[in-house]
Amino acid sequence: MVRSLWTAATGMNGQQQSIDTISNNLSNVNTTGYKKQRVEFEDLIYQTVKAAGTPATVDTVTPVGIQMGTGTKVASTQRMFDQGNLQTTGNFTDVAISGEGFFRVQQYDGSFAYTRDGSFKVDSEGQLVTSNGLRVFPEIIMPDGYQLETIAVSVDGRVTVKVNGSDEPLEVGQLELYRFANPVGLQAEGDNLYTETLASGDAIAGLPGFEGLGTLRHKFLEMSNVSVVNEMVQMIVAQRAYEISSKAIQTSDTMLATAANLKR
Repeated sequence: MVRSLWTAATGMNGQQQSIDTISNNLSNVNTTGYKKQRVEFEDLIYQTVKAAGTPATVDTVTPVGIQMGTGTKVASTQRMFDQGNLQTTGNFTDVAISGEGFFRVQQYDGSFAYTRDGSFKVDSEGQLVTSNGLRVFPEIIMPDGYQLETIAVSVDGRVTVKVNGSDEPLEVGQLELYRFANPVGLQAEGDNLYTETLASGDAIAGLPGFEGLGTLRHKFLEMSNVSVVNEMVQMIVAQRAYEISSKAIQTSDTMLATAANLKR
């Protein structure tokens, strides 16, 4: 009877973590390039009261054993990298990825991070950077006298721009994309950034549109892939599961109270 108290408590803890993940998904419904997370559960170890195959008589064995479960736990929070909707912005420095791949940026400590957020800007030195000022790599540097409204990005990542006094576009750089053998193994760092881990494997560089990588869409942004309706349904399921686990604790408490009052 006491076991049921702890077993039900693990269920409540697990559903609380599920609600926390759903809340984070919903709070990022308008975050550019955000990829939703999914909570995955697994059962805990079992107490084997009687093992299957235990001899029952001289000539027979027990076909089914007795195992008592001890609850559940969160096994992982998997990030779902399915494509988000592409939304037109009309901004000359916005670029969206249609398909697989990440942009590469250099962090302040010199290390590299990866992002699906293509809401780029041009800084005071003409460098293409993220909203937080991180440089896009390979570097894209605008020449002196460039015209912002003439920036163009092709589907295969070639960046061109016109300079004052010239009618011919000048190619100023090439955007590359990076993919991973196991993208769900990437570590989220916040600010729409991911860093590689042993689980994700090393970054594999390539040109947009080649070797399975996605293509680029100029003046578009990829929106969050969170579905509000699906998240609300998952929230209801988690809430009811939490409520049921709490009822199991209340029932166990009532049974303990009944046993304690038997002598009266």
